[in-house]
Amino acid sequence: MMTDLMMYALYLVILLLLAWPLGRYMANVFTMEKTIFDPVFQPLERFIYRLTGVNPEQEMNWRQYAAALVWFNVAGAAAVFLLEMSQGLLAWNPAGMPGVYPWHLAFNTAISFMTNTNWQAYGGEATMSYFTQMTALTVQNFASAAVGMAVAVALIRGLTRKKAAAIGNFWVDLVRGTFRILLPLSIVFTLILVQQGSIQNLSPYLTVHTLEGAEQTLAMGPTASQEAIKILGTNGGGFFNANSAHPFENPTPLTNFLQVISIFLIPAGLVFAFGHMARERRQGYAILATMMLLFCLMLAGTYLSEMNGNPILAGLGIDQPTSMEGKEVRFGIAGSALFATVTTAASCGAVNAMHDSFTPLGGFFPLLQMKLGEVIFGGVGAGFYGILLFVVLTVFIVGLMVGRTPEYLGKKIEAQETKMATLGILIPAVTILIGSAIAVVTGPGTSAILNPGPHGLSEIVYAFASAAGNNGSAFAGLSANSPFYNLLLAAAMLFGRFGVIIPALAIAGSMAEKKVSPPGPGTFPTTGWLFVLLLAGVIIIVGALTFLPVLTLGPVVEHLLMLQGTMF
Repeated sequence: MMTDLMMYALYLVILLLLAWPLGRYMANVFTMEKTIFDPVFQPLERFIYRLTGVNPEQEMNWRQYAAALVWFNVAGAAAVFLLEMSQGLLAWNPAGMPGVYPWHLAFNTAISFMTNTNWQAYGGEATMSYFTQMTALTVQNFASAAVGMAVAVALIRGLTRKKAAAIGNFWVDLVRGTFRILLPLSIVFTLILVQQGSIQNLSPYLTVHTLEGAEQTLAMGPTASQEAIKILGTNGGGFFNANSAHPFENPTPLTNFLQVISIFLIPAGLVFAFGHMARERRQGYAILATMMLLFCLMLAGTYLSEMNGNPILAGLGIDQPTSMEGKEVRFGIAGSALFATVTTAASCGAVNAMHDSFTPLGGFFPLLQMKLGEVIFGGVGAGFYGILLFVVLTVFIVGLMVGRTPEYLGKKIEAQETKMATLGILIPAVTILIGSAIAVVTGPGTSAILNPGPHGLSEIVYAFASAAGNNGSAFAGLSANSPFYNLLLAAAMLFGRFGVIIPALAIAGSMAEKKVSPPGPGTFPTTGWLFVLLLAGVIIIVGALTFLPVLTLGPVVEHLLMLQGTMF
């Protein structure tokens, strides 16, 4: 256990050491300050703006920003859908795969990758050609991550600008986020993955003979490049069905460690960028401390649950403390627990172990993180603007407690901001509960359950939490490739994505127009440990009040029954 704790401590230290300079660089990128990469990227950006007719000097109000964002995403989803349906006619398809069928699977996948969810109701190596993987899915991995970053930056501008009508230019933020941040990091990470053993080719699938003499087909493909942006962009969609448990995607313990670093890297960097852009770094530190506090609690819960294992397996003569059910030997319990906690905290969805095989409480904590809105670091951009909604709510509650108009960064939090924050928090939660309720009372919903009892309920709730939280991971016991689940989960992805983005942009526009007032004797500080604890408490309490009943009926009941010798 001591070795595991040292690895976790090393993980957090390296993460912060890398995120701090990245945050400073990101602040410079989005405030148009000079960077060392300007000679490389400025000519490319000018060419793109001329080609697309974008005026980079013209800024947008929040409605214009939101409209551009929505239309860009609609076009992206349509392009992915068309490429999927026609892939049998396109190049780089050595396995001769036909178009993605049925249509509702292609539709679900298009919505999934557009919303940064990457929910996969298919096996990548058996469904998608190289061309589709590269031109549709990988491109959307960049685009959806850049959109999340753009929303976060627009919200920062709204909070920090003084009496402004605009919050930036969506197209400029999209281009700069893609080319100056996501692309360079992905190139570096791709090279590291290739060096460690991840494949990157356009070769036909290989047929090999096993030691027993049987034939086995090994899928090939441009894996490392998709893996890099899948992780850095908190997308999560695997090139292979086994995702990051596959040795071609995640070949060594070192790549496993680097992947969990990379998942949190940009979300953590954005918090540092917020401190720089607000010109008050302690504001960023307070949010970062809240994220780290909640993350450590969730990691401890997952790790201890898996270390204690399943007493039923112990009764069968299996060494309980080191039970490896559903886990890769090269990662172990510690590496699997860390990955599961990170990927569900960050709305990434990549997995290196089967969450469905975790102990009931081992699955409880990843599920809870998604239900909290995945604001514990969260997805690229999405985690930051998600936790800012909780910041607005916390400041409002504190204002009620002290009898003053709540303020944040010197700007008053009034009815408009509170309503939008409440909407942004409630829409994903309501989506999860309504979607799960529909599934558990209808034949198409319950017929997909492979495990009865409370575990089956957890499989359904996990699916809708993953979709509405734009995570993409799954309890594998649910057969979700059906018209019912493909369409209902696609709707959950849309509500979960844009039901938060639109309120966040509305807050950005409203706050940008307000003047900044100097702090007074009654101003509640939002930079100390008291605020950190209050913010963490509000996040947990809101999640507990909303989801405690269904969590009790699912993993909690399953855990109690497990102790009595019953499995599902």
